[in-house]
Amino acid sequence: MRLKKYDRDSPHSYTFGVFPTLELLYHQPKRVREVLLTTAGAHNEGVAKIRAICSAGSIPISTDDKLVERIAPKENTYAVGVFEKYTPQLDAQANHVVLVNPSDMGNLGTILRTMLGFGCHNLALIRPAADSFDPRAVRASMGALFQVNFAYFDSIADYQAAFHQALYLFMTNGAVTLREAPFQPPFALVFGSESSGLDESFRALGTTVSIPQTTAIDSLNLSIAVGVALYEAGW
Repeated sequence: MRLKKYDRDSPHSYTFGVFPTLELLYHQPKRVREVLLTTAGAHNEGVAKIRAICSAGSIPISTDDKLVERIAPKENTYAVGVFEKYTPQLDAQANHVVLVNPSDMGNLGTILRTMLGFGCHNLALIRPAADSFDPRAVRASMGALFQVNFAYFDSIADYQAAFHQALYLFMTNGAVTLREAPFQPPFALVFGSESSGLDESFRALGTTVSIPQTTAIDSLNLSIAVGVALYEAGW
């Protein structure tokens, strides 16, 4: 297999860095095709752990500075995990986060990590949407991706046809504030895109919720809003 820079259409992706690669090996070892190391990380403690896990699991491992330099976007990347993409399934009985048309890889990764921190393991993404397997999202998640179920849908209607969670739709002019919202599980917290949020057509789909804020800003960053909502919803 000839490796090259990440391509959304490729059947595999990468973890860039020691910590995300360890998370991949801990939580999705059967997906790992191989691990690449660099000579610069020879004495790194995390690299030693990677070597031990690969040895115990018979996972191919090699040191190749030039290949890592070619496929990794940053210098001083000591480890790269090469893994097969896969299709997780959402838990129909659990609470969900739903992101409608998220576009920023960093936000997506941060949201994945925040979800895991609050014990939320199910994420629905409405297309068009950022690529969960993009190495930028994987790195921003610090490997949390490998412990979260996620699935893509072509529309919110398709999501509703598959799951029956009560929808709490976050809008700056929501009908109730976050602290007033009567969360009844299983529920889904629904957020719009970074640039435009949810449009008015979503208002009829469930309970609209606002996060109180000052008038000094127009809205919170998407990843911050998701974190605040997860905390207040009492996951």
